[in-house]
Amino acid sequence: MAIDPVPLPVAAPAPAPDASGRRIRVVLSKVGLDGHDRGVRVIAQALRDAGMEVIYAGLRRTPEDIARIVVEEDADVLGLSILSGAVVPLTRRVQEALRAHQVDDVVLVVGGIVPEPARAELTAMGVEGVFTPGSPLSAIVTFIRASVPAQRRYGGSDSEASA
Repeated sequence: MAIDPVPLPVAAPAPAPDASGRRIRVVLSKVGLDGHDRGVRVIAQALRDAGMEVIYAGLRRTPEDIARIVVEEDADVLGLSILSGAVVPLTRRVQEALRAHQVDDVVLVVGGIVPEPARAELTAMGVEGVFTPGSPLSAIVTFIRASVPAQRRYGGSDSEASA
């Protein structure tokens, strides 16, 4: 008796690089003392499989570390993975560090254990996407692709980008 193979899900083809030849660049990091990174590693692989360039900054990063890495890597997206109850204050500190580095054009997403009241607060703070355990990987990929503008600014002012 033959057993029919179960079809595996096929990832959507990776989008072509933009006119500059660059793929969407995503920095993922754990902030604070949280040492659990299995989930963020799964997200990193899913984004790579979707054709994005992923820089995993690792565990126990400070907000200043993260802002510096975002600038150095010229990231389009910053994804924070936070499993502690301090998701709002930690995210706020990262946003402050980004502002101190004059970063205002990065899509900020947060994933992890995020209670409903914290989701509303994060949204009010300007976090563009909040994903909790069980969020479909395809939803995260689709959200990032839709959120990164087609014409992005790279490393400098608007006048430099348009030159």
